[in-house]
Amino acid sequence: MSRKRIIMIAGVGLISFAGAFVFAWLTKPASVSSGYGPNNSKVAAAGFVDNPLLPKPKVGTMSPEDSRIKNAIMEKRLKNLVFEVREKIREYDEKLQVLEIQGQRLQITRDALKKDIEVLNNLQIELASTVAGLKEQRNQLLKTRVDITKEEKANLVSIAATYDKMDAESAGKILTSMCAQKIKSSDTGEINTGFNDAIKILHYMQERTKAKVLAELVSSEPQLASLLCQRLKQISEI
Repeated sequence: MSRKRIIMIAGVGLISFAGAFVFAWLTKPASVSSGYGPNNSKVAAAGFVDNPLLPKPKVGTMSPEDSRIKNAIMEKRLKNLVFEVREKIREYDEKLQVLEIQGQRLQITRDALKKDIEVLNNLQIELASTVAGLKEQRNQLLKTRVDITKEEKANLVSIAATYDKMDAESAGKILTSMCAQKIKSSDTGEINTGFNDAIKILHYMQERTKAKVLAELVSSEPQLASLLCQRLKQISEI
């Protein structure tokens, strides 16, 4: 049973109880002194003696006018009581409507927040995946990057100047041998920086000599020449 229906039933019961109470109170018979009693002698002494010719009022009876007035008062009180109960019911209905509207708004807000949380969780997962991918790419770049320190730069410049004085064929053979050592050491699991050293030397060679050496390697070792060109772009002086 809904709260609204319970309040309406309670209001009707209250009206019935109040009506019965007011009706019983208004219709209670008025007490009339009979004229006989302890003070009867005083009345007789004062000269006030019942006249047998006058009609005596009946005990417990009311005049029509008094009855009409009391009924009107009772009816007015009942109407006021009914009006008050109806006002209470109306106020309760209005409060219920306000609470229902607030509940609907709260539900809408709750659903919106739930969707926002789901979107944020998905974005967090995507962001974590993106960050992991960027870290992996960074690690790959660090692995393939060829770093040249300030300490070894001077030696590399000096060695590159020596290679500049060689013919392209001889310089290409030496660089190919250094790169072959790197390929061979990678198969055996040993650490050898011969491949990176060849790239560093080639980096500090003069542009004209470097072009001749790469052209010579294209005819003899095309794959190696392509790899050297790619790694030259990954040199970083630190």
